[in-house]
Amino acid sequence: MTSSIQLVGFDGDDTLWHSEGYYQQAYADFEAIVGEYVDLRELALRQRLLTVERANLALFGYGAKGMALSMVEAAIRVTEERISAHDLHRIVELGKQILRHPVELLEGVRAAVEAVAADYPVVLVTKGDLFHQEQKVALSGLADLFARIEIVSEKDPATYAGVLARSGVAAESFVMVGNSLRSDIAPVLELGGRAIHIPYHLLWLHEADAQFEPAPSRMAELATAADIPEVLRAWSRPSAVHDALAGRG
Repeated sequence: MTSSIQLVGFDGDDTLWHSEGYYQQAYADFEAIVGEYVDLRELALRQRLLTVERANLALFGYGAKGMALSMVEAAIRVTEERISAHDLHRIVELGKQILRHPVELLEGVRAAVEAVAADYPVVLVTKGDLFHQEQKVALSGLADLFARIEIVSEKDPATYAGVLARSGVAAESFVMVGNSLRSDIAPVLELGGRAIHIPYHLLWLHEADAQFEPAPSRMAELATAADIPEVLRAWSRPSAVHDALAGRG
């Protein structure tokens, strides 16, 4: 297919396969454990944990391991070191449960990625713990569809610029598909690329903090992965962009 699009990127967690639901269950279980020591009605525990997680990102990175360590730290702080070793072990186990969770593809994802890969080179750009992400990619059954698999520690303009440089593609010829405005959409638009946002019904609070200038002509929002090929075909015909995006809020 002759097209100005030379590479299409896909996010992994909550774009291709379910992820955040397992983290949300771990947060609920964490609150139940800590609630044995403090009155949760008087403690904004989720916000306290988020503050600890953000402070630790530079050390632990993203993923279940960093989350579990941050949970341990937050639990010790809010209980003023009263939490027992037994309950700290229970919190560590929450992280292990996430690392063992099954990989379940979102509806229609495999067909959508196959359709896109038939027309364009596709790259997986996912962030998080290296071992866990490698495991999820392998279990997803999608690895054979990607020309490149990039597991990165952060998703910012510099990271995407590196991915594009290694792929030999200009930003203007790149389209990123993902569920996070902060990680999948804003950095790519900043570089001059295009992006397709497919919101997931759950979102980590850290990812909800996104500030960027909308670029309507270079961004589409879809409800399902099944519509991705249609948007890419429209973007391959510049004169049809406006029609393809009409009504896609």
